[in-house]
Amino acid sequence: MPYDVVVIGSGPGGYVCAIRAAQLGLKTAIVEKWSTFGGTCLNVGCIPSKALLHASELFDEAGHGFAEFGILVGKPKLDLAMMMKHKADTVAANVNGVAFLLKKNKVDAHIGTGRILAPGRVEVTAADGKVSELQTKSIVIASGSVVAPLRDGKGDVIEVDETIIVSSTGALDIAKVPAKMIVVGAGVIGMELGSVWRRLGAEVTVVEFLDRTLAGLDLDVAKQFQRLMEKQGIVFHLSSKVTGIAKTKSGAKVTVEPVAGGEAQTLSADVVLIATGRIPYTEGLGLDALGIALDQRKRIVVDAHYATNVAGIYAIGDVIAGPMLAHKAEDEGVACAENLAGKAGHVNYDVIPNVVYTFPEVASVGRTEEELKAAGIAYNIGKFPFTANGRARANRTTEGFVKVLADQSTDEVLGVHIFGAGAGDMIHEAAVLMEFRGSAEDLARTCHAHPTMSEAVKEAALAVGKRAIHI
Repeated sequence: MPYDVVVIGSGPGGYVCAIRAAQLGLKTAIVEKWSTFGGTCLNVGCIPSKALLHASELFDEAGHGFAEFGILVGKPKLDLAMMMKHKADTVAANVNGVAFLLKKNKVDAHIGTGRILAPGRVEVTAADGKVSELQTKSIVIASGSVVAPLRDGKGDVIEVDETIIVSSTGALDIAKVPAKMIVVGAGVIGMELGSVWRRLGAEVTVVEFLDRTLAGLDLDVAKQFQRLMEKQGIVFHLSSKVTGIAKTKSGAKVTVEPVAGGEAQTLSADVVLIATGRIPYTEGLGLDALGIALDQRKRIVVDAHYATNVAGIYAIGDVIAGPMLAHKAEDEGVACAENLAGKAGHVNYDVIPNVVYTFPEVASVGRTEEELKAAGIAYNIGKFPFTANGRARANRTTEGFVKVLADQSTDEVLGVHIFGAGAGDMIHEAAVLMEFRGSAEDLARTCHAHPTMSEAVKEAALAVGKRAIHI
């Protein structure tokens, strides 16, 4: 039977698109090459990493923080196998949940590798080699992304064996806590996974090409973030590049050189994590033969309705422009499905939160101070530290601050940046406010429960007008 929609890829963008299309009455199928649903995010990305982040935070707190609350315990012992089981159980619950949702919404699942033969025709090759063909009115590409390769000084790709030299996937399954770990890249993935293994006992060194951490986030936040990570024991080599990694009997030797030129140094490690970003995954889809347009970064070019230049073929998520975030892909999946059903799907790209799940967390939405300066937009700043927040004092989580950026003439909130415990949850009141183009005054006049960490958001909004109460 022909379908209305066939979605290729069951990551957050793909499965959400398929479910929404089915809800809207479209006969829908999804194609997934893995044996489980959920894509990178649920299987080897967002979900397992957060399980390890939370578990390692508890381990670190038990070892170093309990006594300050009057809780006296012995030195905690790490059962890494049990921690990995917690991670695996978390993943299983989530991927099984997606399978249930697809079945509940009557989405037909086809396990195998998808290839687009022509508009309206998708070939599926199962693991046993069996080939089938699906016919459909519309095809949505939601194939996600893969780890970006790292090249050495000669331009050759450094091989990832997922044992000594690992990607983010391998870093989630290390069998023994390494004595020394080198992380290549001070972005979100590198800092999250590096912090996991630092808490569990590894000496972690981060090598970053740029002169800062967390590229793209507010520089003010990034500077304090780096200082706190250094306080936690992470060593940084900024403005540095890796020009070679040689495996040894006991681990690896990493050659590091200054970006500006200068003497190289060799660092030793038991495990090297390559965390230099991700690139769109479109291999085997047949895009070249179809003539589907790509941009300079090999992303699929789409219009405002997620349509490619080939009629009947659409794309969402990591394979198109924009931040490679699961929730961005989900919103695009909903919007694309609604467009296909004749409704008005839309994503507001100015209000997409971003979170770094270290401890403390970093969360942001909207523009950074650097972006506002570059655009020539006059703005006011309101800032409030968690050291002045009652709940933060009670919890001993006083690191960080809230920063609100508002238009100087209209007071519209243009960006909010939070560095502190629970930042990933607190950021959403700013996101809701910005969806309605609210002002700092609106946020400042909204009653916040006391005592909560969120009061710092209100105080930062008050500070935009230079009338914060508690500092």
